[in-house]
Amino acid sequence: MKKVAKVMFVCCVIIAMVGMATQCHAQDPAKKLGRGLANILTGWVELPKNIYDTSVEENVLSGLTMGLAKGVGMTIVRTGAGVYETVTFPFPIPEDYQPVLEPEYVFSDDSASSSS
Repeated sequence: MKKVAKVMFVCCVIIAMVGMATQCHAQDPAKKLGRGLANILTGWVELPKNIYDTSVEENVLSGLTMGLAKGVGMTIVRTGAGVYETVTFPFPIPEDYQPVLEPEYVFSDDSASSSS
C-alpha cells in the first residue's frame, strides 16, 4: 500500500510540473489530456488549499467553515472538469482545446492564468 501511495504521489508531481510548464503554449489534445489527468489526480488538493487561503484572508474560523465548504465544492468541480477533459481530449471542445476551468491547475496562480 505504501508503494502504491508513493507511485501515485510521484505521478501527481510529474503531471503537475508538466502541466504548469506548458501553460503558456498553444493548446492541443495532448495538453488537454495532461491537464485533465492532472486535475483528476490533484483535485483533492482544493480542500486544504481553500481552508488555508480562507484562513489567511479572513480568520481561522472562516477557514474551517467557509473554506471547508468551498474546498469540498472545488474538489468536486476540479475533479469533474478533469474527467470531462480526459474523456473529451481528442475533440476541440471548447474551441481550440481551451481549459473548462480557470485556473487550469490547482497550483496555478489566479492572476497568472487570467492574464494569458
